[in-house]
Amino acid sequence: MTDSALARVVNRRVARRRAAEPCELCGEPLPADHAHLLEERKDQVLCACRACALLFERSEAALGKFRLVPSRRIRLTGPPPSELGVPVGLAFFVRKADGAVLAHYPSPVGATRWEVDGEAWERLTGRYPELQTMESSVEAFLVAIVRGLDERWLVPIDVCHRLVALVREEWTGMSGGQRLWDRIGTFFAELGT
Repeated sequence: MTDSALARVVNRRVARRRAAEPCELCGEPLPADHAHLLEERKDQVLCACRACALLFERSEAALGKFRLVPSRRIRLTGPPPSELGVPVGLAFFVRKADGAVLAHYPSPVGATRWEVDGEAWERLTGRYPELQTMESSVEAFLVAIVRGLDERWLVPIDVCHRLVALVREEWTGMSGGQRLWDRIGTFFAELGT
C-alpha cells in the first residue's frame, strides 16, 4: 500500500469516528444500534457503548447512579385504558422507584407530566398483567389512541424519549400537522420490528 493509499484509509477511519455519536460515558464511537443508560439522579437517558453498558447489566454495580435501559418491547392487547383519566390520546406512564406513576404526554415543548391515581394504576395492572413486571424508571406503558391508532406497548424509556423528540421536531400548527401524525404512525409500525 502506498503512503497516499494508507493516508486515505486512515483519513476515512478518522472521519467515521468523528461522525459517529460518542458513548456519553467513555467517548468511544457508537454504532447506530447501541445501549442506553438512565442517569437516575438527573432522570436523563445517556447513550452507551457495549463495554460501558455491560458494566451496568447488574443493578448492584450502578450504586444508584446508572441503570441499563432494557430492550424488551411487548405489544399489549385488550380494551383501551380509560381509568387513568388521560386528557390526550398519546401518552406514556412511568412507575418510579417509590411506586408513584407519572403520566407524560408529548407536546411541542416537551413532555408534560402529572401523577396518576394509585388505585387507577392498580386496576390497570390487573387488566394488563405485563405491567406488573414493568421495571421502575427504565420502562414505560406507551399508549396511542388517536387518529386511527390503537396502540398499547410496554417499552424501554428511550423509546418514549424518541417519541417526545419526534413530536417536538415535527409539530406544526394547532394540532401537529399531517406530517407529524404520519411519522407517529410509522413510529408505531416500526416498534414491533
